[in-house]
Amino acid sequence: MQSALYVALSAQVALERRLNTVAQNVANLNTGGYRAEEVKFETILSEAGAGQVAFSSSGASFISRKAGPVNKTDNPLDVAIQGDAWLAMNTPAGTVYTRDGRMQMTEAGDLQTIGGHPVLDMGGAPIALDPQAGMPVIGRDGMISQGGNQVGSLGLFRIDPASRLTRYENSGVIPNMPAAAVQDFTVTSVQQGYSEGANVNPVMEMTRMIMISRTFENAASTISETESSLMSAIRALGPST
Repeated sequence: MQSALYVALSAQVALERRLNTVAQNVANLNTGGYRAEEVKFETILSEAGAGQVAFSSSGASFISRKAGPVNKTDNPLDVAIQGDAWLAMNTPAGTVYTRDGRMQMTEAGDLQTIGGHPVLDMGGAPIALDPQAGMPVIGRDGMISQGGNQVGSLGLFRIDPASRLTRYENSGVIPNMPAAAVQDFTVTSVQQGYSEGANVNPVMEMTRMIMISRTFENAASTISETESSLMSAIRALGPST
């Protein structure tokens, strides 16, 4: 069995998956609140004869939770979250969490995300503002005021670190475990007039792309050399005419 051939092939499969995640991350460099996708590589040990052969698996992808850069927008409907928390929005897929704090108010006063999904409060209910009372003031604890009166509150939720996240659209995530409403705002807070960008490092992603391309070429070279070696062995060991 030509183990090198299959090892190199498994490496190419894993590298292709990693290249796809890099391409997706680069494409979302300017997507507000986007969370980069990473791949965790591993090997599979296979008993082959007297020794072990390590094959590369395609890897398990996961969504990075690192915070993105915060940009000042001076838009009163933009908020950036400080700390480990997420905003909640109502979507056709149910409650989805996001770090994209860019919001809009409809003519009826409904508070929505840029994508048109209702923003939820701590109890999971949509937030309605008074469209005639001007732009809201949003406190560090997410409390929303208009004309000096409290009219609602942004819900901030903490997702368990052990939860596996599934991507929804570009900036939303759906955890496989329930998220808990934030009660302590000493570490977690909301900053009005700011928005969070993608947590993608463009220099790092381009470096990874170059590294993956070179490694893929090396694996292809290994496959070619292994095939040549196999053909030479077949010709040398084959029956003479």
